[in-house]
Amino acid sequence: MSWSRGFGAVAALALAAGLGGCFQPLYSEAAHPGLAEDVRAIEVAPIKDRIGHYLADDLTSDLNGTGQTPPPKYRLTVKVDTGTVTPTVNSLINVATSATVQGAAEYTLNKVDGGAEVLKGKAVAAAAYDRSQQRYNDLRAERDAEIRLARALSAEISLRIASELAGKSS
Repeated sequence: MSWSRGFGAVAALALAAGLGGCFQPLYSEAAHPGLAEDVRAIEVAPIKDRIGHYLADDLTSDLNGTGQTPPPKYRLTVKVDTGTVTPTVNSLINVATSATVQGAAEYTLNKVDGGAEVLKGKAVAAAAYDRSQQRYNDLRAERDAEIRLARALSAEISLRIASELAGKSS
């Protein structure tokens, strides 16, 4: 019995090693030369409010996580609208037991020299959280949901930007 398990493990390892070179990231430097440099050269304009702060930090990290500050080629401006929906209300105490923070981010990517518009769009996301009768717990849960919402919006915007810049030659 142990010989067949060993053979199966070796076969799976050999198959994985053989196919390992067949896969590459969709927006990699090899597939799109200069893409990583272009994405790092995006300057994120300040975004209003607390959720904007989280979103700007996430976008900066997603687009340029190297810590280097190359001269900007593009400027990304984002406007965020958020709202909270409480779909579930406990009928005994007449208080919402959960809530969903919803956000829509309208973004525009412009070239720094000349200001020509490269990309314009809208990203939408939501993050749910449980509400509590304890005020601090409720505030902390809502803040955590805002952080998750900002991450989701950032991931969607970053992917769309990479897709657009991969299709263009700079």
